[in-house]
Amino acid sequence: MPRFESFRALRYAPGSDLSAVIAAPYDVLSPVETEELRARDPHNIVWIDVPNELDGDNRYTIAASRLRDGIADGTYLLDDDASFTIYRMRFNDATGQPRDIAGVLGALEVTDAGAGGVLPHERTTPKASTDRLDLTRATGANMSPVWGLSMATGLTALLAAPGEPVGTLVVDGVAHIVERVSEPTRCAAISACIAAHDVLIADGHHRYAVARQYRDEVRAATGNCTTAAELTLAFVNELIAEQLSIAAIHRLYDAVSLTELRAALANYFDLSPAPAPTPALLAEMVQFGRLVLLHSDGSSEWLIPKTAAFLGVRALDGAWLEHALATIQPEVSYQHGLAELCAVLPAHTAAVLVRPTSLTEIMRTATERLLMPPKSTFFTPKLRTGLVVRLLDDTAS
Repeated sequence: MPRFESFRALRYAPGSDLSAVIAAPYDVLSPVETEELRARDPHNIVWIDVPNELDGDNRYTIAASRLRDGIADGTYLLDDDASFTIYRMRFNDATGQPRDIAGVLGALEVTDAGAGGVLPHERTTPKASTDRLDLTRATGANMSPVWGLSMATGLTALLAAPGEPVGTLVVDGVAHIVERVSEPTRCAAISACIAAHDVLIADGHHRYAVARQYRDEVRAATGNCTTAAELTLAFVNELIAEQLSIAAIHRLYDAVSLTELRAALANYFDLSPAPAPTPALLAEMVQFGRLVLLHSDGSSEWLIPKTAAFLGVRALDGAWLEHALATIQPEVSYQHGLAELCAVLPAHTAAVLVRPTSLTEIMRTATERLLMPPKSTFFTPKLRTGLVVRLLDDTAS
């Protein structure tokens, strides 16, 4: 089972305007959003977490210098003692229901692929970029956390009592609240709870793979298996329904004609006219167990699974679509959010709206050590980057 340890967190100094310096994760920011954040404040975390390509080959060195300068001038302060950080997200979900997700930021053990302890939950799409590895090498820091789901019963209860307030940030109707926990007995209880069970990676598979590669580099260079590189920054919350808010990641198809796509789908689904795509349609999909095919002109059709069409196939919309389209193998891309999908739809052959993955299938993935198709889940809200940074210098961890 994986170690989960407290560490001396690097944070923005008390009194900092978090709305000016905290950002969304690097992998969901568009170039325009990144530039807006850079313009917002010279100390916004994207200056470090998203190295400026205009700086060319020196961009990672410059990002690292910004981090060191921020520590030197007091922009960032290192906690005196090791701690965990309770991270709460309070918001109303898509149905209007109030939600309160609570997890903990700490240092999660980096395990070998297939070794257990920390498990992937879906097949990942290849990423050739070395950006995250280059940034980790240059800064000696974990910037954006991996999101892990713990099967440890009782973790939510351990996090219920408030810690020492550190900061609050409201973004798009979501309150992001961080609280420091340094009391040894409580820290030990959190560590022991998470270390008693597997952790399933919800978001950040690529970050975790980079942490493994960095760990191996440090081991090779030092011959030491006890450095801070043996762990990586992670947010962990309990794998229970009230602690999860899961959205769908819809499919966009190209490199085939609409006629070919409809013919392949018709072998497994009955197609019939559907209403225009709206949030109400998404709710009907869940209610009636259907998917929706969207044409590039905005018209739509129900995809109603034929009886026994998917015997032996996991009850995942992504798995159903892979199975149904295996003979034509269209080019697939992914987009979360209905409005966002409709905005890009005209540039594609068609799209299929899928339903959020059920808790039952997520639990099955964890207990049976299975993998879902790529982009099967979209965990929301997204964690903010910059509320906690973990330094990889042994003297600071």
